[in-house]
Amino acid sequence: MIDHLGILVADLERSRAFYARALAPLGYAVVMEVTREQSGGYAGCGFGPPQRPHFWVGHIGAAPSGVVHVAFAARSRAEVDAFHAAALAAGAGDNGAPGLRPHYHAQYYGAFAIDPDGNNIEAVCHAAE
Repeated sequence: MIDHLGILVADLERSRAFYARALAPLGYAVVMEVTREQSGGYAGCGFGPPQRPHFWVGHIGAAPSGVVHVAFAARSRAEVDAFHAAALAAGAGDNGAPGLRPHYHAQYYGAFAIDPDGNNIEAVCHAAE
């Protein structure tokens, strides 16, 4: 349903570095960057598999207003664990250790962190392990 998602950040370089570390365990890296001149006012970078940015962080000059929740797909529970550890090592706040969340469904295994702008980010695996 969703082709890609973008969030606004206060400091693009800080967020680029943070997400590069936090998303590496999930196999995502910066695959595209745009300048303000190219986009008409938005400077940002897109993370995803090669040539296919699914998640963007960008800056428009104003401070972001409001926070969002983004859940990134993980292929295994080990990837969820590695995402959480990498996010915390990159400076995120802990917002929920890796574990089952049976109130969503029996196999829902997720971990949550707060990024540098206060956004709630998550990695989730739905596979039975």
